[in-house]
Amino acid sequence: MAPVRCLPPLLLAVALALGPAAGEASRPLGLEALGEAEELAEELWGAGLPGDLPELEPECRRLLAAFAEGSAALTGCLGSRARPVRLCQACHRHYRRLLAQYGNITRAGNSSESHNCAKSILTSDRLQIVVTLSEFFNETWEAANCANCLKNSSEGLSNSTVEFLDLFNKSLTCFEHNLQGQTIYLSPNNYTEVCKNCNETYKVLNDLYNNLQRMNRQGGESGHSAHLCIDVEDAMNITRKLWSRTFNCSVPCSDTVPVIAVSSFILFLPIVFYLSSFLHSKQKKRILILPKRIQSNASLVNIQEKYS
Repeated sequence: MAPVRCLPPLLLAVALALGPAAGEASRPLGLEALGEAEELAEELWGAGLPGDLPELEPECRRLLAAFAEGSAALTGCLGSRARPVRLCQACHRHYRRLLAQYGNITRAGNSSESHNCAKSILTSDRLQIVVTLSEFFNETWEAANCANCLKNSSEGLSNSTVEFLDLFNKSLTCFEHNLQGQTIYLSPNNYTEVCKNCNETYKVLNDLYNNLQRMNRQGGESGHSAHLCIDVEDAMNITRKLWSRTFNCSVPCSDTVPVIAVSSFILFLPIVFYLSSFLHSKQKKRILILPKRIQSNASLVNIQEKYS
C-alpha cells in the first residue's frame, strides 16, 4: 500500500485518466471512479513504482547514507565532549572520516554522466543540506583550532599536546590525592597541603603552557599560527581556576629579589638626583661667597693703614 502522503495525488491522476477514457469527462468524479483509481494505484505500487521521486542511483544512495552516518557520529561526539572540552582529542577521527565521505560524494559521477551523484546530492535543491552540514562541521573545527593539537597529517595528537595532557592529568591527580588526605584534619577552606605538595607539578604545567603559546605564535608543530586548540586552553583554564580561586594558592616567583632590587633603585633615583643637586648648589654658593669676604677684609686693612 502506498504511503498516505503520496497516494491521494496518484489516485486523482489515475481517476482523471480513467474518466475521459470512458467518455464521461463531464460527469463528476464519483465513488466508483475513485475505487477504480485506488485499485489501479495499488497495482502500480505493487509493480515497484518508486515512492521517493526522483530516485537516486544505488551508488549515490550508498554515499549519501555513509555521509549521514558520519554526520550523526560526529555530532554525537561533539555534543558529548562539550564539557569539559575534549573535542579535538576525541572527535578527530570522526571528522577526518566525514571529510573523506564528503570527498567521495564530490568526486562521484565524474567518470559517468549517467551517475552524477555530486550534482544529485549536493546541488539539486535550494537548501543543499549536505553542503550546509559540511560547512558547519568545518567552521566548528576551525573555530576550535583543533589543527593546533594534531599532527600535520591530522592522524593523531601532536607530541606537545600529549605531553601537556599528561601533565594536566597528573596535576588533577595530585589535587585529588591531597584533598582526600587533608579533609579529615583540616577545614574545607584550608588547602595548605594541596598548595605545598602540588606546587611543582602545577609550575611545570604552567611553564609548558606558556612555552606552547610562544611556539604557537611562531608557528609550531602543526604549522598553524593562531590560538592553541580549545582542549588545551580549556584544560589550562580549569587548572588555573582550581589553583587560584578554589585552593587560593600562589606560585612564588623566582625573580622576586632582582625585581625588588631594580624597583628600589628606580624608586630612589629621584631622591639621589635632588640630593646631589642640592649639595652641588650649596658648594657653588660657598665658592662665590668666599672671594667677597676676602675682598672686604682687604678693604678694611687699607682703610686702617690710611688713617694710621
